[in-house]
Formats: sequence, structure tokens, C-alpha cells
Amino acid sequence: MDAKNHTGIPQFLLQGFSDDPELQSLLFGLFLCMYLLTVLGNLLIILATCTDTHLHNPMYFFLCNLSFIDICFTSTTVPKMLVNIQTESKNISYIECLTQVYFFITFLGMDNFLLTVMAYDRFVAICHPLKYTVIMNYWLCGFLVLISWIIMSSVSLIHILLMKLLTFSIGTQIPHFFCELALLLNVASSPPLMNNIFLYVTTAMLGAIPATGIIFSYSQILYTLLRMSSLKSKYKAFSTCVSHLSVVSLFYGTGLGVYLSSGVNHSPKRSMIISVMYTLVTPMLNPFIYSLRNKDVKGTLGRLLSKQPVICKNHQTQNK
Repeated sequence: MDAKNHTGIPQFLLQGFSDDPELQSLLFGLFLCMYLLTVLGNLLIILATCTDTHLHNPMYFFLCNLSFIDICFTSTTVPKMLVNIQTESKNISYIECLTQVYFFITFLGMDNFLLTVMAYDRFVAICHPLKYTVIMNYWLCGFLVLISWIIMSSVSLIHILLMKLLTFSIGTQIPHFFCELALLLNVASSPPLMNNIFLYVTTAMLGAIPATGIIFSYSQILYTLLRMSSLKSKYKAFSTCVSHLSVVSLFYGTGLGVYLSSGVNHSPKRSMIISVMYTLVTPMLNPFIYSLRNKDVKGTLGRLLSKQPVICKNHQTQNK
């Protein structure tokens, strides 16, 4: 095919999982249920943290933001995939594809940054409990979230601007169920040298720096826990980290699995299946991890679902 500039391309073609109508119906039902569970679960977490004044602290502020990001992250790819399966179409316009790339990178990076900030929050709470309210004030919490948005929005915008310099062949096929940046660079007709350099640099920096921050925070937490003489204090302090550690392990484990498998196995089908883990399964499981492992969140959700009024513990103490 002749290479033409992207302005003349009406659409890309997403290959998806399968062309089998029966399998597509099964996949549609499965992914729709997972998507609805993801949205509902994360909305409940947001509702719980907003309605219960006992949860109005930095840890749950970051958790609320994480739930919002997870909803947005999943909504970037899954609805379009469901529409394509239902309509038996593989089309995605050039603008839709670039928009998907922009928001996918932004929300993926926001997930990474929020998990890092939450690790820092646990570090301050356990290692410097007397200074916690002073250090983790609402100005700092808001600033950390805002600077994360600014960084990821800027990085994503640069990726898109570099993408607009590339050309693609008519009817370009993308061997995935969504527009992934690395795959788009592979199918470009023009050499994506600058794109690849910027991709490798940003991936290394935005991956290594947050991961280093998480490792440092938990190494200090572990050191502090070992110095505690009371087993009850150790258990209480560590229990506040279990949910976050589980989510971090799931996030980095699935993400690492995708890139390791892509380097070893070049099967598009296998890559798509593994990608489902971090684009859909991880955001779906996060609310369950936090609600099942956290007594405060579990209690608030229980009262919400049973339509009982949410009463702050501090208010209860004052009444007594």
C-alpha cells in the first residue's frame, strides 16, 4: 500500500480478540460485566470516602482519587472495545485513536504516581506519626495530586504531538483491542526515531522514580516496624499497609508481565490477553482489596448499602 499522510486516513483497524461470532458474544458479556463491576466498585469507594467524615484524611483522599482514575482508565479502552464487538466492526478513527493514546498514558501514569504518593503517606504515618498531620496537610495532598496531573498531561501531549509528525498506510491494522502507543509506532510508515527515544526516556523515568519511591518508603516502614517492641503496634501499623501493598503488587506485577511477555513472546493474542490484566482486571479488583482489607471502608460501605446513616466516630465519642 502507498504511504499517505495521516490527514487522509479516515480510520485504523483494531484486530481485537477474535472474528468468531459466538466467541465475540461471550467476550462482550464477560467484558461488560467486568467493566460494570469496575465502575460500580470504584464509585462505591468514592461515595464512601465523600460521605463519611471519618474517612476525610490524606489516606482516603488519595484512595478516592485512585478510584476516580481507575474508572477513567478503564473507560478509555473498554467502551470502544464493547462497541466494536457488538457492531462487529474494527474501525477506530484517527482522532479517536490519538485521544485514546493520550488518556491511556495520562491515567496509567496517574495510577503510578498515586500509588507512590500513597506509599509516602504510609511512610509518614508510621515513621513520623507525631508529625503526620503537619506534614500531610491538605495543601500538600492537593499539590501532589495536581503536580501528578500536570506531569502526565504534559508527557501525554508531547507523545501526541510527536505522533502527528508520523505517516501511516491506508487501512493500517493495529494488532490489539485498543490503540497502544508502542504498537502504533511499530506500524507507522515513517521512521519513529524521536517517538521511540521519548518513549524510552519517559518510560524509564516515570517507571523508575515512582518505583524507587515506593521501595524506599516501605524499606523505612519495615525498619520502623522492626524497632517496635509491641507486637500489637507492629500489627496495627502493618495492617494499614496491606491493602496498598496488594494493589502495588497487582499493578506492577501485571504491568511487568505485559512488557516481559512482549519481549519474549510476540503473539498478539497473548499480548492482548495479558493487557486485559492491567487495563481491566486490576482496576476491577482494587475496590475489593481496599473494602475487604480495610475495616473503616468496609463499615462505611456496609452502612451505605444497608441505607443506615453514616456516623463519624468522633461524633459518637462526643455524644458519650
